[in-house]
Amino acid sequence: MNPAKHWYALYVKSRSEKKVLMQLEDQGIEAFLPLVTRIKQWSDRKKKVEEPLFKSYVFVHSNEKEHYPILSVHGVVRFVTFERKAVVVPDNQIIAIKRYIDDFREEENSLKNADLKEGQMVRIVAGPLMGLTGRLKSVNNKKYLIVYIETVGQYISVNIPRTKVEPIVENEK
Repeated sequence: MNPAKHWYALYVKSRSEKKVLMQLEDQGIEAFLPLVTRIKQWSDRKKKVEEPLFKSYVFVHSNEKEHYPILSVHGVVRFVTFERKAVVVPDNQIIAIKRYIDDFREEENSLKNADLKEGQMVRIVAGPLMGLTGRLKSVNNKKYLIVYIETVGQYISVNIPRTKVEPIVENEK
């Protein structure tokens, strides 16, 4: 009978996350490296770059018997530990990270709807509030909008990414 597998966090050498991931997968070990795409600016160009969400960390789904082979992978420094025991990362945290990665919008998408103005009517086009309309209250850190939605004669404030709303043309209401 195989011992139960759990998620663990590995601390790896700086800038070697992708190499470690490939080596682990080559050994048949399930591994997860949350990557996000960002726009990097150089003096002469901009380029999309995939980089780790958590620098120097890779997650592995393994049992304790597999720990030694994992530690022998070039670039792996150690397991994240507490009181000298590898810390189990709960499944719900891995799921939450995966959902975050799925929802992550690269920085250039934050320019979507850049022309939105305070007081303008908008429609939510994605997510659990899809289809609701509201009035834009403020632009918060260029990526998120605070929209007030009228419900039952009350207003509720929701913080929503600008990529999930679209402006409503005034004659469209």
